[in-house]
Amino acid sequence: MNTALAPSVPLTAADRCDRCGAQAYIRVVLPSGADLLFCAHHGREHNEALVRAHAEVDDQSSRLVETPPTAPLDER
Repeated sequence: MNTALAPSVPLTAADRCDRCGAQAYIRVVLPSGADLLFCAHHGREHNEALVRAHAEVDDQSSRLVETPPTAPLDER
């Protein structure tokens, strides 16, 4: 996925996918300035159309495989 955006504020659990309502991990800014939020699934599904639309994509889905800071020490 194109990650043309400068590093931004991490998406939180309050940020929801505009397509299905799941937690958003991808922020998209369209050339018009409008923004969209997608879960990892819908971000991948719509990636080709977003690239064709010259959208800027901030893909934070790598956070899905990170160990949370609240995990017990033996799980970090």
